[in-house]
Amino acid sequence: MNSRTPVRGPAARASLTLTAWLAGLTACGLMSIAAPVQADAVTDWNEITVASAAAGRSCPVCALDIALVQLAVHDAVQAIEQRFEPYHVEVKGAKGSRSAAVAAAAHDVLVGMYPAQAASLDATYYTYLADKGLSGDPGIVVGQKVAAGILPLRRATPDPLPAPYVGGTEPGMWRPTPSYLGNPPAPAPFSPMVAPWLASTDPFTLTGPARFRAPAPPAMTSERYRRDFEEVKAVGAFASSTRTAEQTDLAHFYNDNVFAQWNRAMRAIAARHLHNIGDTARLFALANVATADALITAWESKKHYTFWRPLTAIHEADQDGNPHTAADPAWRSLINNPNYPDYSSGYNVVTAAMTGTLALYFGRDRMDFEVTSNSPLAVQKTRSYSRFSAAAQDVVDARVYLGIHFRFADTAARTQGREVARWTFNHFLLPCDGHGYHAQSEGAQ
Repeated sequence: MNSRTPVRGPAARASLTLTAWLAGLTACGLMSIAAPVQADAVTDWNEITVASAAAGRSCPVCALDIALVQLAVHDAVQAIEQRFEPYHVEVKGAKGSRSAAVAAAAHDVLVGMYPAQAASLDATYYTYLADKGLSGDPGIVVGQKVAAGILPLRRATPDPLPAPYVGGTEPGMWRPTPSYLGNPPAPAPFSPMVAPWLASTDPFTLTGPARFRAPAPPAMTSERYRRDFEEVKAVGAFASSTRTAEQTDLAHFYNDNVFAQWNRAMRAIAARHLHNIGDTARLFALANVATADALITAWESKKHYTFWRPLTAIHEADQDGNPHTAADPAWRSLINNPNYPDYSSGYNVVTAAMTGTLALYFGRDRMDFEVTSNSPLAVQKTRSYSRFSAAAQDVVDARVYLGIHFRFADTAARTQGREVARWTFNHFLLPCDGHGYHAQSEGAQ
């Protein structure tokens, strides 16, 4: 086994079945069971990974762990296939079932990150191998070697944690916002920024967190600021008289676990359009590593600009220097604000990285696909699209309708996510010896 820097850049048998494991996670609200699709080992273990990450590490930083597993899965498959460049680990003379390699790589990385889940993960793993006729397959050793080489690359939470970050009190600066609770609602205690250290975390594919920093937000005295201020004040209010029922439902639809939401959509897309386990592994690695790096990029912009949320801006509009904005100290957004600055939007940067990767991978923006939501307030649980860009636009709009972002924070994040996706796609996990990346016929997995 050889571990190297990224290309072009820097055992007891148990009776718990995979179905039972996933059913248990469903009961905990970590995932939903949709109509069955044609799965392979990559999509099976992605589903397990996303649920395990949500249980083992709080979001949004769970994205870092999902990316690590998908990189290990890719490298394990490519150690055997040798059609695409690995991210970090090469295994000389690798042989065996690619599905066995996938299961072993994903299992070992997950257990290494979440030892408290070892018993349930072990049970799922050994039952999975037995059910697939893969117990003792040499691909298992391949996956184990890859996992051992990938695990040291985990972006761990700093210990000790840095001092809490609470922004500032000057006009335009983010500061913790209240959570409105009770009946009648009353502000709850304020909380500091979530995971401020993410802003300085080493990306997986970029030269640094600021590589795709968003441009500065519009000046508060500008017409663009006034326009976006008035928009979110009107359509993002808790009891808005201008936001339609459809807009409200769209807002709630895209108030989900964004990482689970887009991996869920991608599993269905892969099942429909990809027929080679190596192609599927590469897609999930590219999309999730771009997502992780885009998230780091957005957090760097959030920390760098420390721009206030619409709620604070509307409460204190008399301090912004713009004579065309009016303060409303009683204004509330449709939902409580996340505990981090407005600019740029995390949900949008993740959506753009995912949809951007999908468009690049398949070589087109147009594709029929569905997105589902587990948001309890969403009436419409499934939305159908014919373009990846249309879904990204819906997320831009939704976060304004929720009242938690200025539109300029959403569009800046969309640009960032697409830039990171393009960079990652063009520089990592590239085809070897002229192999293409589109779906190929698949024999035994």
